[in-house]
Amino acid sequence: MQKLLNDPANFVDEMLEGILLAHPDRLRAVEGEPRAIVRADATRPGKVGIATGGGSGHLPVFLGYVGRGLADGCAVGNVFASPNADQMLAVTKAIDGGAGVLYLYGNYGGDVMNFDFASEMAAAEGITVETVLGADDVASAPPERASTRRGIAGIFFGYKIAGAAAEAGADLATVKATVEKAFARTRSMGVALAPCTLPTVGHPNFEVPEGQMEIGMGIHGEPGVSREPIRPADEVADELFDHIVRDLQPTRGSELALLVNGLGATPKEELYILYRRVHKRLAEGGHRVHRLYLGEFATSLEMAGASLTMLELDDELTRLVDAPADSPFFLQA
Repeated sequence: MQKLLNDPANFVDEMLEGILLAHPDRLRAVEGEPRAIVRADATRPGKVGIATGGGSGHLPVFLGYVGRGLADGCAVGNVFASPNADQMLAVTKAIDGGAGVLYLYGNYGGDVMNFDFASEMAAAEGITVETVLGADDVASAPPERASTRRGIAGIFFGYKIAGAAAEAGADLATVKATVEKAFARTRSMGVALAPCTLPTVGHPNFEVPEGQMEIGMGIHGEPGVSREPIRPADEVADELFDHIVRDLQPTRGSELALLVNGLGATPKEELYILYRRVHKRLAEGGHRVHRLYLGEFATSLEMAGASLTMLELDDELTRLVDAPADSPFFLQA
């Protein structure tokens, strides 16, 4: 294991300490709960709060999207592990402005259990909580079981849509319904080329043999749909594209927001090669890319590989996607 570490057991807490020292004007820890991170500016009375959370190791997901026009707070777990309900409750209380709080996170068992428990505790304290789960990974379940799918990089669009709607003054029911609409029009799929190493374990958490790739592998190393020899980038892009479009079935002539995401160890040059092919395929189908996001938006430590996400836009979603947003890890003017 070749990593810049002190004691691996302190990996998450030292990472958080560094982030808070680097961005004291943007982020702060809730008093008494160092794993509950919220916006440094005061909660706006009457604004819906957006809370997220999940395991570390995926920056900028989840913590990186705490900021103006995005999420208001995040509960931070150990690497690839859910935060606990008390941490989530601390975030909820800190960001509640009296208009309720939306829980927005990925569809993983531990997170669901702990967030549900936190929402019950919040309700007991008079805070209204609603939940929307990111479940965009088409490789993880067929369409008839879409609600069981994993949440991967597509959750970025959830933060963007929810944050913009809340900043504009929408009520909790409207924010929830708008994010649900966005997620119903969002699909993702990824490819892994090499594994990552958990700091406290000291060895890769899965294997991808030399010269192989795994189509559809999850961000924690969950099995994909096929393992095969590495193919040219255009063929990989086609594979991801075809799976997504077959599932999403976007209307011909529609506009899309597109996310080409690196998983931690893939340079932007390679992401642009993938985008080149995806752009051509979309144009052939009569679609237009309204807005492109390319880079590292949801990683898995130093995993090599990439994912592709499509969001089919309408007028409302276009307005919200285009709204300004600002966090230490993301800026859109």
